[in-house]
Amino acid sequence: MKIALIQQSNINNIEKNREKLSHNIRLCAAQGAQLIVLQELHNGLYFCQTENADVFNQAETIPGSSTEFFGKIAAELGVVLILSLFEKRAAGLYHNTAVVIERNGSIAGLYRKMHIPDDPGYYEKFYFAPGDLGFLPIQTSVGRLGVMVCWDQWFPEGARLMALAGAEMLIFPTAIGWETGDEQQEKIRQRDAWITVQRGHAIANGIPVIACNRVGCEAHPDNVNSHIDFWGSSFVAGQQGEIIAQASENCEENIVCEIDLQRTENVRRMWPFLRDRRIDAYKDLTKRWRG
Repeated sequence: MKIALIQQSNINNIEKNREKLSHNIRLCAAQGAQLIVLQELHNGLYFCQTENADVFNQAETIPGSSTEFFGKIAAELGVVLILSLFEKRAAGLYHNTAVVIERNGSIAGLYRKMHIPDDPGYYEKFYFAPGDLGFLPIQTSVGRLGVMVCWDQWFPEGARLMALAGAEMLIFPTAIGWETGDEQQEKIRQRDAWITVQRGHAIANGIPVIACNRVGCEAHPDNVNSHIDFWGSSFVAGQQGEIIAQASENCEENIVCEIDLQRTENVRRMWPFLRDRRIDAYKDLTKRWRG
């Protein structure tokens, strides 16, 4: 099957960002993409560099404006879309939520980001409650999709649980980059770690991994000397961790490539990690620390 990732930069204008995404979705569909993945919080700037209560005004309900907008596009083009939205679930209750839109425009399912970071430049705990839907794949016309979001991609537990629940691929809408002052060698280590850990998920579970990051520099709203350079590098890895396609660090790009879901069976026969798991000895994984 053909899949696509849209790696783009954003501006402080939701409508223009959505229109640019609409244009790129159409380009990908014209190349035969059946599944199209958008980056994390794709409608606007990455607002979590600061803690600002006014930002909650950007949140939207699901269903809502974005699911209607992108649902019409999905139905028109006959594609499955992975959205990433700032969800207003109730007054004072918000989530970082991935939405899967089926090719008829309907909502196939939701995933609410489970791991919420709270680090300099990534103050997400101020905005998002942890997800409560668990690690469950979403059934679609193109397969069972194990959708998670950004910080989730660093945790092998989530990837494994998605695979054990029958996910045929892992998909990560992402917004990650370098902060002001990072030295070049540190930048290289961070980006390589990001790619490596996700390739590890593909290998350990024998399924493809799709990571769609944003690109471009976004200034700190309150500090002219601070910013995040999103490192792009969106990629698709196959069942043995091999890189099938990858975008650049600094350009807006649409990646369209093919993945072979049938290959999972052959890879898992050669590397039967699921067979050899010692589930009788893993109870301590539910502990914070064993010391």
